[in-house]
Amino acid sequence: MNQNQNPTPEQFPQTQAPRTIQVATPNVKPYATYILLGVTTFIYLLQLAGQYLLNADVVANLGVKDDVLIRAGELWRLITPVFLHASILHIAFNMYALFIFGRGIEARYGHGRFLLLYFLSGYAGNVMSFLLTVNPSLGASTAIFGLIAAEGVFIIQNRSLLGNRATRSLMNLLYIAGINLFIGFTTTGVDNWGHIGGLLGGILFAWFGGPRWKLEGFYPSVKLIDEREGHGALAGTVSVLLFFIPLTILGWIWVAK
Repeated sequence: MNQNQNPTPEQFPQTQAPRTIQVATPNVKPYATYILLGVTTFIYLLQLAGQYLLNADVVANLGVKDDVLIRAGELWRLITPVFLHASILHIAFNMYALFIFGRGIEARYGHGRFLLLYFLSGYAGNVMSFLLTVNPSLGASTAIFGLIAAEGVFIIQNRSLLGNRATRSLMNLLYIAGINLFIGFTTTGVDNWGHIGGLLGGILFAWFGGPRWKLEGFYPSVKLIDEREGHGALAGTVSVLLFFIPLTILGWIWVAK
């Protein structure tokens, strides 16, 4: 005859709650971000000085994205617009975004890889603008959109380590990018093709060259390593150039209307 009995603790194996461990993340000081902020601000002051003293923005004239001059051989105009701005509000918005996104991304990427991401995203944005619009343009937003894209790629590729906050952070980035693109499409004078190009450049660089973290070792000696450290900069650079150099060449052949 079977009888019901209350189980005793000895009858079942003891299960331990999952252990939570803390792992140090990269702690690179964002010197490159601060240098970019300082240099860009200084160049804008030079722009203001030229306007005040000479009644002409000489600095912008030397570096703005101008399709005719690019086709004449002034290729630096595919990079230099990231240092130039049209108004105090323009530079304030872009430098605030650089301050917000740049520090964290540089901490994960390191100084050199971060600078490559920034300038290659700017280049990609200006190439897209060169290809698809004849309007002159300037501003760091091409590079800023590349940073936003790179942050999104980082979240996607490292979501298993980031946990529940990954989805929330990614949605916030999509919201920020979407709102800014919407404003660009509904506001005159905004180079939205440059923004889209910056996004594409940032995605390409980050997807092939951005940090991909993994845990190495056994508790308690667990450390976080970047599987792409050492070769990520080259992989990211090559991926952007392979995509955008042909578009640059196409810009000489196909003149946007």
